[in-house]
Amino acid sequence: MNTLILIDPENINLTGIEFFDLSSFVQLVSRFTLNMAVILILVRWLYYSTTRRKDYLFTYILISSLIFLLCYLLAGVKLQIGFALGLFAIFGIIRYRTSSIPIKEMTYLFLIIGVSIINSLADTKSSVSDVLFTNFVIILITFCLEKIWLQKQELSSTVLYEKIDLIKPERRNEMITDLQERTGINKINRIEIGKIDFLRDTCTVRIFYDVSVNKVMNADLTENNKDDNDEDDD
Repeated sequence: MNTLILIDPENINLTGIEFFDLSSFVQLVSRFTLNMAVILILVRWLYYSTTRRKDYLFTYILISSLIFLLCYLLAGVKLQIGFALGLFAIFGIIRYRTSSIPIKEMTYLFLIIGVSIINSLADTKSSVSDVLFTNFVIILITFCLEKIWLQKQELSSTVLYEKIDLIKPERRNEMITDLQERTGINKINRIEIGKIDFLRDTCTVRIFYDVSVNKVMNADLTENNKDDNDEDDD
């Protein structure tokens, strides 16, 4: 007796892995979109608008995407403790061949890693509002630090000054005006008189002035590029 067996093509599973799950795919796309939006705000708007470092912009976006997908896809996999620690250590020892990563860039690197892990591993007990609030707080704190509180930074420079007759307290304003004209600094906040040499009619003066973070980062970038070129020459 011949028996006819009907096979539903949609239920064929040759590998033991479900080919397509609509709900899981929608959750992955929605979380990835949220994570990418937050990373672009942090990196493209807050970081890049200040530093103009395209190399780090490229790195941050790719690392964030990779970590998010890695953590999200491995969230349901039971990993041995040694493998899990080794996987985390890979991202903890990231270092480039050239000079060491500046502290601000390293902070942003840790920031985008943390945000990606939060957005990928937030379990079902955490509501959408909890995840959105967490991302909002991170963006708000970064914005306040980058654009408001730390937009200007006070620097100091030491100069050898020869107009020793202006070091008297009653002529301090004249001395500040003269230093501003000769150094090109728009506004000197204060000055400190150092060593005075009456034989040569000179003294060391330490001047304090505000400078935007953008100028500071550009100066650091120029110095780093110089160091990199020196290493390449070696």
